[in-house]
Amino acid sequence: MNISEKSSPRRVVRIIPPTINVQESVKEKYRQTRVVAYCRVSTMQEEQLNSYEVQQRYYKERINREPDWTLVKIFADKGITGTSVKNRDEFHKMIRLCKRGKVDMIITKSIARFARNTLDCLKYTRMLKRIGVDVYFEEQNLHSKQPGAEFYITIYGSIAQTESENISANVKWGKAQSAREGKAPFFYKKFLGYKKGIDGKPVIDEEQADIVKFIYDRFLAGDSFKTIANRLEELKILSPAGKTKWSCTTIQSILSNEKYKGDVIINKTYIVDCISKEVKINNGEREKYYVENNHPAIIDAGMFGRVQEELARRASKPKVKQIGTKTEQGRYSSKYALTELLVCGECKTPYRRCTWTINGQKKIVWRCINRLDFGKKYCHKSPTIEESVLHESIMDAVMKVACQNTDVLRTLKMHIAMGLETEEQEDKELEIQIRITEIETEFNKMLEAISVETVENFDETKAKELLNEKENLQKQLTLMADVKQKRESEKSRLDEIYTVIDGLKNHPLTYDDEMIRRILECVIVESKEKIKVIFKGGLEVESNLNN
Repeated sequence: MNISEKSSPRRVVRIIPPTINVQESVKEKYRQTRVVAYCRVSTMQEEQLNSYEVQQRYYKERINREPDWTLVKIFADKGITGTSVKNRDEFHKMIRLCKRGKVDMIITKSIARFARNTLDCLKYTRMLKRIGVDVYFEEQNLHSKQPGAEFYITIYGSIAQTESENISANVKWGKAQSAREGKAPFFYKKFLGYKKGIDGKPVIDEEQADIVKFIYDRFLAGDSFKTIANRLEELKILSPAGKTKWSCTTIQSILSNEKYKGDVIINKTYIVDCISKEVKINNGEREKYYVENNHPAIIDAGMFGRVQEELARRASKPKVKQIGTKTEQGRYSSKYALTELLVCGECKTPYRRCTWTINGQKKIVWRCINRLDFGKKYCHKSPTIEESVLHESIMDAVMKVACQNTDVLRTLKMHIAMGLETEEQEDKELEIQIRITEIETEFNKMLEAISVETVENFDETKAKELLNEKENLQKQLTLMADVKQKRESEKSRLDEIYTVIDGLKNHPLTYDDEMIRRILECVIVESKEKIKVIFKGGLEVESNLNN
């Protein structure tokens, strides 16, 4: 036979048996199943905490009864929701123990106890199955390792999630009903100025209230958020969170919180859904409720209104940047009052404080920013004014008002007070509120009367008319509240001006930035000889510049 005619070698397949570690296989055969138990109670109520203790005892006894089981540990989360595993510390400790190969089986009461979120339930049972850990759900008599288990877990998980969503909807409805009745929740933790009274309602904490009043007073005196924070730290006053450091955000929050004037806004924020628990600011997506006179006020309505106006004024300052400077002047400055108040009469641009050096001598002057940057291109005649001359001229105007116009201020204040106290206004507000309640009752009756048989008879035209009338009445109430708030702010502002000016009549003072901020709206430079001083409340006085 030729070599070329030889047949190819026969293909042979040999089976290589798996290597058996006799020692490990024996251990696996005779080793007991390592079991952990997981239990959870979702609220901190006493009866459920008792249930938590009962669950722990039950699982110890349950696992110890099984001869092939050995108890590794019992994990339990107290007062934690089941809709997310995010904050369940004990749950995560259990998962880490499983990943280290220390657990063979988890036993838990039900899928709802394990997780009320279908996605989380599937995610963790799949992961545990991959690393060889079985999850046994007692109520459903279901092992996650058995065939078809994932289908049942999905079904039962969906039911648990739906149950959570229904509970969430009921809670939301209950809160909405409470809000409509004006029942406002009050959270005392980290809230400055109030404590819980014997009757469960807020009462003023006098010591803390003094801090709140200090913050409001310093803000109206011209201090910035940062300056107020620094002052509080210097005085060794602790923040609402009990910290020595105060943040500007905390100061701003205190200044803008309506609770300090005795009112409450319900539903400032809302939770998107019961699964993600994402909290969003309510910008009209949900109904809000404004409850007036809910509790004693620390800050009167007039001062509170003035603070809101000042917050808005500082936030909306037009930005003016001088060439060669790093920052825009739109940012509020608490250092010099005239930085905020002094305006060029020709081009309406703010003035800036400058230091001139002439023959080695320094001199403080105020100049129009447009004139500084562009010469006479946009502003032709705005004068440069020495600071001492400007201060003297402003104080002349203040003293002129102190000596001649206190009666005018007193009369104006009296008229504003009369406008605030009219019973006719209050009666009209009450009538509107009663009519809104009547509309809501009538509309709800129309909705309750709808059935399968009567749906075609629903009067859509009348329903729209009722809703439109309610909307218009609510707008009227809002407008009336705004007018009332402005009057109260105006009266409060005049009270302060009157007090300052009346005190100056017989006790002339030198120029003071804080006092000027309290009583002046602005100072307009009309020419190199004259300025116009405008007081808060609208009173205008011209004063000469004695250069």
